[in-house]
Amino acid sequence: MSFVTENFDLLSGIGKAIAMQFGPDCEVVLHDMTRSYDHTIAAIWNGHVTGRRVGGGGTSAGLEILRGSVSPKDQYHYVNQTKDGKLLRSTSKYFKDQAGNVVGSLCINFDITGLVAAQNTMAHLTAPAEASEGREVFANNVDELLDVLFQEAVSFIGKSPAELNKDDKVEIVKYLDQKGAFLIKKSAERIAQFLGITRYTVYNYINQPVKEEEEELCQDC
Repeated sequence: MSFVTENFDLLSGIGKAIAMQFGPDCEVVLHDMTRSYDHTIAAIWNGHVTGRRVGGGGTSAGLEILRGSVSPKDQYHYVNQTKDGKLLRSTSKYFKDQAGNVVGSLCINFDITGLVAAQNTMAHLTAPAEASEGREVFANNVDELLDVLFQEAVSFIGKSPAELNKDDKVEIVKYLDQKGAFLIKKSAERIAQFLGITRYTVYNYINQPVKEEEEELCQDC
């Protein structure tokens, strides 16, 4: 009696459990390698994945093992492809007798064709078509939005709040103005408090960079 026949209930129970766990895209094949190579399939679940059935034969890899051309070695999580183009994620577990001869195998072939297509679609949907000029901020209220803009402005300068000098604060006010922060009610007061300056100075800073640029241009004349 062969190893597979002797342990058929145990092995087929394991094969069925795997197939039931992962669903109709998961083919599980139990091979009795003591049979003629074209009739090694002793049991199969979800055979529609590769189009095989009980009484059918194995793959070219199994044939090489039976021939002795290749040393039998368990393989896990490798990629295969069927003749009709399906992509499979496969695992092959071999059973040996006391002499080291392969007497059976349990093979898992999971059809990942749909998963790969879905992955490619998701990558296409989530990857930007071109470089983005900035991110969009979603906040629960205007106070939270201002806090986020404050942090963005400080990051834009590249210094901690304690290290900011007058020129840095001018740039922050300009940055916040470009972001539309002053459209928020009473934002000037909060910006002044954040920077440790007066509300009047905040509004003065909005135009100050332009005046400084004009002065530099005149000096170059």
